[in-house]
Amino acid sequence: MAQADLAKFQNSTGSSWLGYTWPVALGLIALTFPTWQYITTESWSTEQGSHSPLVLASGLWLLVRMLATTHAIQSRPSIGRTAAAIVPAAIGLIVFRAAAVIELEVYAMYGLFVAVLYAFIGWRALASLWFPLLYLGFAVPLPDSLVAALTNPLKLWISDAAVAILYLAGYPIASSGVTIQIGQYELLVAAACAGLNSLITLTALTLFYVYISHKAHWRYMAVLTLIVAPVAVFSNLVRVLILVLLTYHAGEATAQGFLHYFAGMTTFATALVTIYALDRSILAARSLFEGRQT
Repeated sequence: MAQADLAKFQNSTGSSWLGYTWPVALGLIALTFPTWQYITTESWSTEQGSHSPLVLASGLWLLVRMLATTHAIQSRPSIGRTAAAIVPAAIGLIVFRAAAVIELEVYAMYGLFVAVLYAFIGWRALASLWFPLLYLGFAVPLPDSLVAALTNPLKLWISDAAVAILYLAGYPIASSGVTIQIGQYELLVAAACAGLNSLITLTALTLFYVYISHKAHWRYMAVLTLIVAPVAVFSNLVRVLILVLLTYHAGEATAQGFLHYFAGMTTFATALVTIYALDRSILAARSLFEGRQT
């Protein structure tokens, strides 16, 4: 389907567009190859960046599909505006690479791709592609400092909540910050709750699902998207509870082995199913309410 959409777009834009495509594509590949090399070897191999290939593939598919429908509103911006968009992004990419500031280098690369797309299709067509461009932004790895700042309050809350639940259940458990002490074992929620990164992944995939299913109903999209954060936090609370109980009953080696990753996959899958079930339930309730009104 994506290949057919791309062919339709290429045919509709004419040979002049194609004449510029391959030189620009080769130039982008040459300029951004070191950045892609870092992303694929360093970022995608971590739990924090493991979602990026899926987001990138689905985002590009959606971008190509929507790109084929923008021919009527495409325009060529002036050389001055094109240069004003591309040159700063390219300079930023080179400067941040030379300074070894990899996070900003990745953002500059993303900005460069958007600027080049603008040069080919103009502002109106680019604005119509706001969702796939926003969605592709989730494939860009966040700086570790930003992730820590965003997740530390959640880790503290999850630690306190897990301790309170298990204490009420009769377990010998206490906590100090993100450190949980249960029996003879000590766990760091910073490690046990690395699954908080699934909040980013779950948000991205939910946005994709909601847009594909309900893009004509932006209010409903907003409501369902707001549900993502509570579901993700609750799922990670369940994960921490599972890991703490595994540590207490089966030992630290068992909890930090295969079952550690299995717990992460299970809770993430549960979160996705929960989002889908909530979507279906809300739609069913709305249909029932509208039926009674008529």
